[in-house]
Amino acid sequence: MKIEIYDTTLRDGTQAENFNLSVDDKVRITRQLDKFGIDFIEGGWPGSNPLAVEYFKQMQGISLHHSKLSAFGATRHFKNAPEDDPNIQALIDAGTPAITIFGKSWDVHVYDALRIKLEDNLQIIEDSLAYLRKQVEVLLYDAEHFFDGFKNNRDYALATLGRAVKGGAETLILCDTNGGTLPHEIAPIIEQVKKYLEEQESSVKLGIHSHNDSETAVANSLMAISLGITQVQGTINGFGERCGNANLTSIIPALVFKMGLECHAANNIDQLYETSRFVDELANLPHNRYQPYVGESAFAHKGGIHVSAVQRNPLTYEHIEPEQVGNIRRILISDQSGRSNILHKAQRYGLKLDADDPVMASIVKDLKDLENQGYQYEAAEASFELLMRKALGLQKKYFQLEGLRVMNNKYQMDKPPLTEATIRLYVSGDEVHTASMGNGPVNAIDTALRKALTRFYPALEEMELVDYKVRVLSGEHGTGAKVRVLIESRDKTSSWGTVGVSLNIIEASWQALVDSINYKLMKDEKD
Repeated sequence: MKIEIYDTTLRDGTQAENFNLSVDDKVRITRQLDKFGIDFIEGGWPGSNPLAVEYFKQMQGISLHHSKLSAFGATRHFKNAPEDDPNIQALIDAGTPAITIFGKSWDVHVYDALRIKLEDNLQIIEDSLAYLRKQVEVLLYDAEHFFDGFKNNRDYALATLGRAVKGGAETLILCDTNGGTLPHEIAPIIEQVKKYLEEQESSVKLGIHSHNDSETAVANSLMAISLGITQVQGTINGFGERCGNANLTSIIPALVFKMGLECHAANNIDQLYETSRFVDELANLPHNRYQPYVGESAFAHKGGIHVSAVQRNPLTYEHIEPEQVGNIRRILISDQSGRSNILHKAQRYGLKLDADDPVMASIVKDLKDLENQGYQYEAAEASFELLMRKALGLQKKYFQLEGLRVMNNKYQMDKPPLTEATIRLYVSGDEVHTASMGNGPVNAIDTALRKALTRFYPALEEMELVDYKVRVLSGEHGTGAKVRVLIESRDKTSSWGTVGVSLNIIEASWQALVDSINYKLMKDEKD
């Protein structure tokens, strides 16, 4: 059985809070989804806003290799004939090979939202589809709120499907729009739908569209597919209104690797991680590191026993190979780390270290002591590599700090403060004394440090600080609490994380900044 994958990231996904895309972003995501092998891409509601109209206008000049683009809209307004309904005409004007319209399945919505009679709702479903049937290659019908409607009025919910079939829909999508249905409720409802359609002698295809308000959207989708439904709708990374939609980055690998079912995207399943990150980047949102299959932590191993077992046989703690979905295995360093973790890191860093080397015990002890003080190396592997190199006597001293001063002056209450950092350090015996202004103390220190070192190490000009996080480690001490600073830096080829811990936020920031620069200089020497 081959499953159709229908993506609604560009429509339902953009209804998520803080998820925004420009027209160009939507076009780029469309191309990526086509490259990935998605069967249907729902581009938006062309009658809803100018951005959607512009998107469909641009897409008319772009050829997709596999995906069919679909415009989305509602059944006609009760007072309008289909040919006179602006929403219906906007769907046609979008010029897409597929059109998806939704109608009301729940009698409560007919009475309270549309405020029309139940029979009138049946009529507008049939009329809208019948009119569109002649205008488009593929016609799909979203039975909105179907599961809630079925629970409330079984016969009416089924009747709406019957009229959609009569109108010419070739696929009926059963929608759990409020996301309140649980997996055990899916099977009996779908079985009754199938029985009803058999009695109607209809060969129409069925689809599933689940929302995640009960944290069951993926489970409901997979349950429906196991019952013979052949189209699944969802979004990349599960974006969507309220709690989101069914997550296609979890559903697709489950279909391929767990259920043994065919879908076109299976041919490009190793692009799953890339596609997931691509959508996040264009939406300017952080990637969920704990997301199954595509998260950075999906194949990350921390406990020493886990690491030792995974190195012998990855199947011991991994349900699939990370490379199958384009991800990678990561071995974390923490206070739970054993010798296996450290040996793995040493090998990765190109360091010669044996399990019985006396330095090994020293590194393990230092690691546990430092993490007990509040250091964290899972997000600061550059600092950990420097720690290992120092223990092995391999870390070069590129500069030596002699003094640091930061002044923060608030001269006028209605204007931002002026911040200046002064640094005195030595590079190969040469004393350097410099100062710089900055947007806050950390930026001032960073600027002064670069100013002092760039004439000795010009490559530092291409390095930049891209993220800065502060975590209070002991809140009961209030403003006197110890803090941990995590810094992410990058250059033209890579990014790296460093850490500092102190009762003084300036000192913690300085530690992380120094590690960041030392790592950059060490990396360039290795390269």
